[in-house]
Order: sequence, then structure tokens, then C-alpha cells
Amino acid sequence: MKSSIRHKIAKIFANAKNTDVIVLVNNNSQDPNFAYLAGYTSGVFEYDLLVFTKTRAYHITSQLEYQTALLQKHPEIKIVLRNKEGDHKKLLKRLINGKRVGINGSFLTVESYQAIKKKYTAKKMVDVSEAFAKARLIKDSQEIEEIKGAIRITKWAMLQIQQDFKEGITERQLAAKFDYISSSLGAQKPSFDTIVCFGKNAALPHHMPDETKLKAGDFILIDAGSKVNNYCSDLTRTFLFTKEKNKEMEEVYNTVKEARIRAIHAIKVGATGEEIHKVANDYIESANGGIYKGKFIHALGHSLGIEVHDGVGFWPGASQRLEAGMVITVEPGIYIEGFGGVRIEDDILITKDGAIIL
Repeated sequence: MKSSIRHKIAKIFANAKNTDVIVLVNNNSQDPNFAYLAGYTSGVFEYDLLVFTKTRAYHITSQLEYQTALLQKHPEIKIVLRNKEGDHKKLLKRLINGKRVGINGSFLTVESYQAIKKKYTAKKMVDVSEAFAKARLIKDSQEIEEIKGAIRITKWAMLQIQQDFKEGITERQLAAKFDYISSSLGAQKPSFDTIVCFGKNAALPHHMPDETKLKAGDFILIDAGSKVNNYCSDLTRTFLFTKEKNKEMEEVYNTVKEARIRAIHAIKVGATGEEIHKVANDYIESANGGIYKGKFIHALGHSLGIEVHDGVGFWPGASQRLEAGMVITVEPGIYIEGFGGVRIEDDILITKDGAIIL
């Protein structure tokens, strides 16, 4: 089932009031808002256009992907073939000429912008990227179900991957196994490049898998996500690869775990991202006599949806107030150079009654 494009378009135009028509132009990759509205899960759609008014939506595509679009057509989108007769150009002139045209300034290339200005006589070109961001921030019930599906896959993969925790396996090999498990469970693709860190590498939040081999006594940090019908999950788990107790490792882990719990309990409608970040950060800074002061070095989390970083983040200075229907990550961490690090991340739905771990 596809979400209603009319509902999404209404949300976009509500924040783009001085606009008559909006034009999305893909380049060799898709504008994320193209996927948000059209909902296609197959096809490349290079240099395709999605043009919509408050009442109609048109997808202009080439012969190369015309049938692909038709096969998964959204019932509220008219598929238009880019042909030699120029019928699509006539349509674009009718929709654009003399109109106030919205564009996604955060994605549209200068080349495409200049081409629209040269070929058509828009009354005005307006950047409506902020309108898209606001529309995507609040998820509808169908979007939440897609995100839940992606989360289920990643959680199962996190359980299954533990069977491959063996001395000598490399970070790169474990990442490949994780991606294979996710795919076999139904993931469309990873929502970002899977992060796997062993030992000291876990102190580097964005370390990418290399030939480092797993050895006894290491941290294993996995940060990964899946896509289901274009919607993302983003989870991090940290494991202790040791048969013997290691008090220092366990204290770091338990501190991050407690910071995560406290942050989730603090989430409520009307709170700011800054306030929630402060809850986790203050606990980490004061824990164990302050030995982790300065060791939480990134934002507490970010909005999640069509993109992994789907809008606002939650850090010092983040003034965005939380609203029901937002899906955010909560991912506190402690990173100790030369020792390792711990990050625990979950995806959270904000409701009028508080936070739900998805």
C-alpha cells in the first residue's frame, strides 16, 4: 500500500504558499523527495522529472524506464513519456510558464536550474527545500510501518550476526556478512554503508570496515540500517568479545546504556533536541566521577525516514521542538582513544504520550 501523494503534496504546499507548481529533477541519482512522493522501489530514473501542482502530479520519464514506472505506478501520478514529438515539453510549458515554480535547492544542480530558466518562462523560481523537510518530518501511519519493517530486519540481523563473531574474521568480512543477512531477511538495500569496528577502532565513530581482525577482548561495534520500500532503519549495537569479565569495558557499556534510557524517558512533545541531548550528555559527563568527560563527541540523534539523516538533529543549540509523529534516533556513545568505544542506538517514535522504541 502506498501513502497518499495528495496528503504529502498538501503538506508540502502548506509550507510553500507562494508557489503554483513544484519541479523535482533527478540527476544521475534520485532526489530523495522523488522517492518520498512517487514511492518507486525499482528503477533508476536518471534525469527524470516529477512535476506537481496542488491537484495533479506528473512523472516525465524516458523510453528506457517508461514501463518500469508504469508497472509500479502510483495511482495518483500520471506517467508521461519523453518523446520526439515534444508532448512532454508542451506539458511543461503549460505547467511552468508564467507560474511561481518551486525547486529543491538542496539537490537541484546549477545546470538543471539554468536549463529550466532557459527553456521556460517561469514567473519566479523559489527554493522550497525547507517545505519538503518540514513535510517529511512528521510521518504518517504507512511511513511508520515501513520504518518498523526496516527496523525488524536490522534487529534480526544484529542477532544472527553474532554467530559469526570468531577470532580472525576481519571488519570488512563481518560487514559483508551483515549485509547478506539483511538482504536475505528482505532488505531492499542497506540504508548506508555498514560500520563495523573492532577493538580500538570502536573509538572512531565513523570508522569504516578494514582488514582489522577480531581478537579476544575486543569491543565489536556495528552501526547498520536497512531500507524497506525506501524507508530507513539505523541501529547500533556494541558487543564485548570476551569470555572473561572486564570491569572497565562493562562500566563504559553500562554508562552508555543508562544515558540512552534517561534520554528516552526525557523525550516528550514540546521538548527541544538540545534538552534531550543534554540529559544524556550530563549523565555521561558526571558518571564514574567524571572520567568520561568530553568522551561523548557527537549529537544524540537525528530524524529518520526516507533518508538516514532525514531532517533535524539533536545537539547543543538544536531548537527544533519534538512533535508527535517524528521518528528519531537516540545514540549516546563514549569514545576513548587507544581503548575503544561504545555506542547504543535505537529508533524512537514520538507520540503524545512520550517515546516508543520501534
